[in-house]
Amino acid sequence: MQLINPGMVQEMLDSLKNQDLYIHLEMTTGAYASHNDSSKFTASTFIHNGVVRYSQGSIAGFGPYRVGLKMEQGWVYSQGLTHFEETETDRLIMAGHDSDGKLVVALQLSRQPF
Repeated sequence: MQLINPGMVQEMLDSLKNQDLYIHLEMTTGAYASHNDSSKFTASTFIHNGVVRYSQGSIAGFGPYRVGLKMEQGWVYSQGLTHFEETETDRLIMAGHDSDGKLVVALQLSRQPF
């Protein structure tokens, strides 16, 4: 994965809009952090192969970045994104890593299931 290039991500968001897409979205503050330190608050979110269709997708920020997808009935929003897979052409794979390199957030969109 490479550091996010906002222009490239925006082009991919534009190319994927107005079609049914599979989404993978996850966020964690360290789901297993409380095993090592019971004072750590643990939170996580996970959706895998849900289907979304958005009319507008945009990337904003200066790093870490945020991506919003405007759907007919609401929004999908992800913040803290730092990296993307630039070799992908049919799907958009983005992730956010903390200062230790650990995954904190992932947002992925594809025409095919993950």
